[in-house]
Formats: sequence, C-alpha cells, structure tokens
Amino acid sequence: MPQWKDLLIEIEKIEKKYGSSLRNPASYTEIKKMNHNIQRKLGNIVLPESYIEFLRRINGLDFNGLVIYGVDEVLLDKEVDEDIHGFIETNELWHENDWQKRYIFFGDSDTAWYGYDLKESIYVELDKPSGTLIQSFESFDSMLIDALETILL
Repeated sequence: MPQWKDLLIEIEKIEKKYGSSLRNPASYTEIKKMNHNIQRKLGNIVLPESYIEFLRRINGLDFNGLVIYGVDEVLLDKEVDEDIHGFIETNELWHENDWQKRYIFFGDSDTAWYGYDLKESIYVELDKPSGTLIQSFESFDSMLIDALETILL
C-alpha cells in the first residue's frame, strides 16, 4: 500500500505538468499557533501526529475536488497567493450544524467529508451532505491515503 507521501509526489508531478506546484509547508510556529487557537475555539482537541507531519510537508491541499485543510491564513507568518481552507475556520463553519459537532473535519471533496468521530474515536468518510457513514479508518494516515488514491484514479 502506498504511503501518502508517495501519493503527494504523484500529485506534484501532475501539478508541474500544468505549471503549478504544491503549497509550501507550514512552519513549526504556524502549527503551534494553530494548536493554541484550536484549544481556544474548538475545545480540547489533539491533532494526530500524522496530520501535523502532513502540514509540515504541505500546508493543505486543493486538488481535483479534494481539499485537505491547512493552517488558517490568519495564523500564517507571511501572506500566500492562494486561498487556504483553514482547519479552524472550516470546522467552525461545519459545526454550525449541531449534528456535525461530533466530528473534527480534516478535509472534504465534492461527495464526502473526511474527519474524526469524537463519539466513536474513529476516522471516517461521510457522505456529503447526508452525513451517512461511507467507511471508517484505523488512522489519519489510512484515511488520507484512501482520499488521495480516490482523486488519483
């Protein structure tokens, strides 16, 4: 099974064909600020180490209909040229619906949300917009790999 880092390399090759590139990584300071703001705005949430590793490699992804949230623009040390779907602001948006408060969202696509079910302590892919469970995952890594493989098909 490929690792998500290998899949990012494939996405980067495709981006280069079209004269584009992947986003820069988030800095240690930006991730630290994000963690502090998450505690303040979303509660006592501990981000998975592999999501932090993802951010250290690329600050969010927007490719072929899949969006993996990055560090919110207001927390970045310097301005960026493109819109970043920030982890905190996007979760605040989804949490406007009460039933969605049981999830921490890491990304979404045209047809699905990718997140963590706080009640069941499991990573999930949910149908968008019904919220019906499509599949569950043991880890953030396996959820991310599945999402990336889906858009590369």
